[in-house]
Amino acid sequence: MSGFRTTFAAIAGLLFAVQAQAADPCADHIPQPKPQNVGRDIVGQDMDAIQDQGHMLFAVYEDHAPYSWEEAGKPRGVDVDIARIIAQDLGVEARFNFIAAGENLEADLRNNIWKGALIGGRISNVMMRVPYDSAFKCRVEQVVFTGQYAAESIAIAYDKQSYPEEKPVPAYFRFDPVAVENDSISDFYLSSFAGGQLAGKMQRFPDMAGAMQALNDGTTKAAMGPLGQLEFGLGGNAAVHQPPLAGFAVSKWTLGVAVNFSYRPLSYAVDDAVNYALQDGRIADIYESYGLTFQPPKR
Repeated sequence: MSGFRTTFAAIAGLLFAVQAQAADPCADHIPQPKPQNVGRDIVGQDMDAIQDQGHMLFAVYEDHAPYSWEEAGKPRGVDVDIARIIAQDLGVEARFNFIAAGENLEADLRNNIWKGALIGGRISNVMMRVPYDSAFKCRVEQVVFTGQYAAESIAIAYDKQSYPEEKPVPAYFRFDPVAVENDSISDFYLSSFAGGQLAGKMQRFPDMAGAMQALNDGTTKAAMGPLGQLEFGLGGNAAVHQPPLAGFAVSKWTLGVAVNFSYRPLSYAVDDAVNYALQDGRIADIYESYGLTFQPPKR
């Protein structure tokens, strides 16, 4: 099961709600009490400790290709390579903590960045692939949201023989089967599209890898999900496109990192490292190396 599915489903609900808010998303915010006596992990958090020990720990989602996964015991993926750029810029080694998603993004941040899990787990210096939202940062003051390094968006992959002329849009899935990741944002969107008229043709899979395998096997005619995951799973008979998606409030979002609020110098250094890598094209090159389209973030 994709580690990111539960997390993004939670923040998707938040982002849908944000559209109804006033221009200032923090206007009605009540400041949270700062946590006291927060435990520190042995890896250290401040810049001096990190540089003295020569390494830093990054939290990345497990089994989440093409962004983060382990292959033959070695970390791989877009987020892993970007984390290595950050660590290199700070003059230390990148180490990785592969995490499963909690019940929502707030739980992931609490367990991996500012407090720690009640049982087991470990605090990381930086958490990768955090969906950025200006209202959400008001709710989680214990975390600095920084280092926006890319954007992600929803797309549709399709079998080219099934659609030789017109590329499919959601309305086609009243008649044609479409694969989605179970309980994902695409699942939510298609389930509610046209009053639920697509429900009979939706095929749900535990993760996008399974959905793309179904497309490549000819079990389904299309798959809907994040562009990067679709591109990574494309077979020779499939293509991908991004049509307008009526009523889809969060079809594109910005990705960044999270750092404990107590370690501002670290957050500044991480943001600088990401900015340099965006300017000189290293992050775009990482996406290209995995066969993915790089979508620049809104910074």
